[in-house]
Amino acid sequence: MNEFEKQYQELQNFLKFEDFSILTKRIIDLTLDTEDVNQYKKTNEFLIWLDQNETNIEAKKEKYQAILTDLHEKLIHKPLAEKLVLVSTSGLVKNYGSASFGLGPIEMELHQGEILGLVGENGNGKTTLLRTLCGELYATSGKVNYNFKYDDNYDLRTKLVYIPQRTDTWYGSMFENLQFTASSYGYKPEENELIVELIIARLGLRKFRNHSWKSLSSGYKMRFELARMLLRKPKILLIDEPLANLDILAQQTVLEDFRAIAKSPFRPIGIVLSSQQLYEVEKTSDQVIFLKHGKQKNLHEKVVAENEVQVANNLVIEFESSWSQSDLGERFTKLNMISLQFNGGTFIVNFPDSVSIYDFMQLAIEDKIPLQYFRNISNSTRRFFVS
Repeated sequence: MNEFEKQYQELQNFLKFEDFSILTKRIIDLTLDTEDVNQYKKTNEFLIWLDQNETNIEAKKEKYQAILTDLHEKLIHKPLAEKLVLVSTSGLVKNYGSASFGLGPIEMELHQGEILGLVGENGNGKTTLLRTLCGELYATSGKVNYNFKYDDNYDLRTKLVYIPQRTDTWYGSMFENLQFTASSYGYKPEENELIVELIIARLGLRKFRNHSWKSLSSGYKMRFELARMLLRKPKILLIDEPLANLDILAQQTVLEDFRAIAKSPFRPIGIVLSSQQLYEVEKTSDQVIFLKHGKQKNLHEKVVAENEVQVANNLVIEFESSWSQSDLGERFTKLNMISLQFNGGTFIVNFPDSVSIYDFMQLAIEDKIPLQYFRNISNSTRRFFVS
């Protein structure tokens, strides 16, 4: 079963469990994959029908199945995209003259269909790396290698799109601005309005179609900017702090949107995003780069802090408890505890690799250790935040 068939089966499951919201988004994704104006029309007509028949569940399921079958027939023989390397860096360094901060060296590689998360505390180089990748800043040394064809720097910036945390003001209605973007990047007149309708529906912007910039919240401004950038058919999206102004539910929705957009079987793109929302980004990303003082840290390397070596395959647990550090340390010696730190309101305990998460849970139950929360961060970049 190829990647498209797997995704199609997933859509059938969404239909079975009546998860209509995500199903509608994925139908729009497949419609865009067809690159067929007639299919654009059919799906837009379907969206209008849905608006008028929201409560008719059985009729909705029949309509969903019909359009899924139609899309399957159109796409089943379409060649799948190769997951080629889009951009890589080798020894990338960016310095600012006499300033103490410097970025790098950075070694990274991004393929089609991948999401790369940049994490780290503020001021550690995430935005600098994004701006260097997109060409806004020039590297002091090392190389950024773009592995796709482009004619000149303008063409490169079209295919490699950077969305900063603070976007520029735009004027007029959102819909008019998106139509202008579509016409500027090669969409024919007969498909312009259709494609814009699909994009705004895909990103949950339909009810804001006639809104101006000033009347949108920060979160919806970011979605509008994403809609505008997707109309440019980029190879790579570089997005700085896209979750900053969103509540937790909106964050999860946007990250799921990113993942679905990146992993199109026919039009995959690469996405690099920076964020302070560590756990959400890790769940979505295919790889994560942690930056500290501009230096890259990899998840599976040794970490040295305060003369103590933390080996990557150790068991590292973050937890909250009403017990004191002394009482907890006494109990954890039974599991050959390496260290126990109090960090930002939570405890971080480090055990040798012979100890499993089940051993930790069993000890907590047997000794009745009160735990308000715990998380295994052995394979999370969260362990790099430990002071």
